[in-house]
Amino acid sequence: MDMLPLQLREGYLFIESGGELWLLDTGAPFSFGTSRTLCIAGEQFSIGPGVASINAETISQSVKVPCAGLIGADILGRFDHIMDIGGGTLALSKDKLQHQGESIPLTYWMEIPVVKARIGDRVFQMFFDTGAHVSYLQDASLTSFPPAGRINDFYPSFGTFQTDTYEVPVSLGAVTFTLQCGTLPALLARTLLMMSDKKGIVGNAILHNRKVGYFPRRRMLIL
Repeated sequence: MDMLPLQLREGYLFIESGGELWLLDTGAPFSFGTSRTLCIAGEQFSIGPGVASINAETISQSVKVPCAGLIGADILGRFDHIMDIGGGTLALSKDKLQHQGESIPLTYWMEIPVVKARIGDRVFQMFFDTGAHVSYLQDASLTSFPPAGRINDFYPSFGTFQTDTYEVPVSLGAVTFTLQCGTLPALLARTLLMMSDKKGIVGNAILHNRKVGYFPRRRMLIL
């Protein structure tokens, strides 16, 4: 098992490896960075530089935190994880880790984890994205919830945008959160959600104030 420093900065999750910060992003299929290799838990991975519009420099500018790159689902999916933002640690291992709590089944779309989220009397398929500092719901019911202000956000390959947000009670299994939810721009929603038939994004707020087990190989999220 390896134990890495875990930081929440500007609403985004970063791990520290080799003295550099890396954005932790389950919502990104592929990893990239300024280095061509990344060593985690004793395993060395080859990674690319990204592309012109999505690389370490553009990610650093968007999140307002200098970082060496992004660690996506292609690498994260190889390990068991226990994320402890309060304790500032990410435990990860090629072996099975144990964690007690509410077990949430995961499915996948292009390696990106998907959860079933209950909102009111409806159940939505939503991406679990640690790289999202707010959540998103692409449904007309969103505006029926209490407003939570207008924010700026970004999405790699799309750029920056603004959205009005609302306070939405979201249940994952027996655990209920009040998540700040916005709506994605129409073009981004069409390319990201409609192709996958998903209805939104559950962001990293569900990781705050608790230890969470993320076991992608066993298709489980433990809250």
